[in-house]
Amino acid sequence: MIRVAVLSGLGHAVFVAAGLLVYVMGTRIGHQRRHPSAAVAWVLGIVAFPYLIVPLFLLFGTRKFARPARRTRGQALQVPDGAPAWAARLLACMELAPAVRNRQVVLHADGGEALQGLLATIASARHRLDVCTYVLGHDDIGRQVAQALLACAQRGVSVRLLVDAMGSMRTPPGMLRVLRRQGVQVRRFMPLLHNPLRGRTNLRNHRKLAVADGLRLWSGGRNLASEYFVDRPGRPAWIDLSYEVCGPLAELAQVQFSTDWRVAHGLALRKERRARHVHAPDLPAGPEHGPLAQWLPSGPDHADDTVHALLLAAAYHAQRRIVAVTPYFVPDEALLEAWCLACRRGVRVSLLVPARSNHRLADIARERALRELSAAGAQVWLSPAMVHAKAVLIDDELALAGSLNLDARSLFLNYEAMTAFYGAEELRWLSQWCVRQIAAARPYHARRPSLARDIVEGVVRAVGFQL
Repeated sequence: MIRVAVLSGLGHAVFVAAGLLVYVMGTRIGHQRRHPSAAVAWVLGIVAFPYLIVPLFLLFGTRKFARPARRTRGQALQVPDGAPAWAARLLACMELAPAVRNRQVVLHADGGEALQGLLATIASARHRLDVCTYVLGHDDIGRQVAQALLACAQRGVSVRLLVDAMGSMRTPPGMLRVLRRQGVQVRRFMPLLHNPLRGRTNLRNHRKLAVADGLRLWSGGRNLASEYFVDRPGRPAWIDLSYEVCGPLAELAQVQFSTDWRVAHGLALRKERRARHVHAPDLPAGPEHGPLAQWLPSGPDHADDTVHALLLAAAYHAQRRIVAVTPYFVPDEALLEAWCLACRRGVRVSLLVPARSNHRLADIARERALRELSAAGAQVWLSPAMVHAKAVLIDDELALAGSLNLDARSLFLNYEAMTAFYGAEELRWLSQWCVRQIAAARPYHARRPSLARDIVEGVVRAVGFQL
């Protein structure tokens, strides 16, 4: 019996050691940089519950598929006129396309304008229409969009619809089958039951966009479901942001969609990324003085955490203000500390979040960050309505809007897409929009948590949002 126990213990120790080796190999050799608290959570989990956590790591552990490209010393970086030099240089170093001038930018004041713009974008397609969404609702808006896609396909347009497998779990398969039968090409991004065990199950495509012929782009934070556009009895529409861009930015978004489309089909992501880098599109020149905007993708298909890096740099370059609107505020320690330091050096930091979001865990996890930010001198506001918009303004230099939430999942795991606006008109519009939303909110007052509450917040923050 003693010998059996010794052999059993030895086998357990070997399995734990093998699990830790798998973790080290997967994170170091694979360039899987991870936040310290997430790394500690994985290591402690492997030691304490190896037979459960090691398989979970193999399923969920991969965070990056791309590696940094080698840059030749002295290689010139493009700094377009109108964009802050620090931002342009940083984004160029992360292999992102430079800002481009466009013919027109339209920001939507409400869901009605957003829906009208989306349907107009779909109707404008003559050759190709690409649509990507995290959620495709089985409701009035989802059916209306589906009918618009069918009408587009029936007039000879090549229509591709990409939906995230996790986000659209409630979309009836029959709804997608009808679209396929009527000529719409449909793919689900990383289906849960059909993925090979390559660590991709936990990675979701959260990008939202519709591109017509590479000429017209509709994008932002809205999913294709009723709550993002229209009021319903007892359920007002969520506060959200979306926009349309006519110009070269649309072609960059179309290239992004094509990459995601091929990845959803099973093409090795590293090979696809190299092909995209080698065969970057030759964009047509926009108007000389048109609105300046830049496409900012973020996710496993980029070696760097692009938007996170930009937000960090912006926190140290900001001189007057940082204004942020997000439904979920669970930043990592580096970004939170950067914003706290910005407050202490005199930058006016304002944050708007919903008083209660649609995700209870996110509301629990955010409390520590809200208390720290408030203690540093930031103005934190709680909206009585559900805010789903994602926006960040830095001084009068740049504004970000798109799909990325200020939480660890969006910052480090999801496939996301933001647009950086540099034009004075777009900055003014977004600034006034933020002022209106804050005027309807109430100030946040920090309360010291009980010991039990503090432990719960720490567990949810460390485990639930960073693995």
